[in-house]
Amino acid sequence: MKFLVVDDSPVDRHLIVSMLKKIGHQVDTCNSSDGLLKKVERGNYAAVILDIVMPQPDGFKCLRKLRLNPATAQQYVIFCSSKNKPLEINYGLKKAGANDYITKPITQESLEKALQKV
Repeated sequence: MKFLVVDDSPVDRHLIVSMLKKIGHQVDTCNSSDGLLKKVERGNYAAVILDIVMPQPDGFKCLRKLRLNPATAQQYVIFCSSKNKPLEINYGLKKAGANDYITKPITQESLEKALQKV
């Protein structure tokens, strides 16, 4: 499968990419939300792994743009964030509309568990 990892932290981005490649997946990356919509339209990704805490627009706004665009509205999106309180997770899933949510620091186990749902 092919995934898109969107995270402004080079360390977190590298970690997630390494974990995905370790289990045999193809990975594209973005270090910001710039061009995300076009990349998703063209990319045919199994899922987008999207950080929330990024310079404007943040992950919530990025997801909103994806959901409003008919070409990307059905894209599977996994939030990956340091926001780990139940209220924040619930907001990401129920209000923002992510398909899944994993918290940082990410582990191979939490990533693989999320990928099983894709």
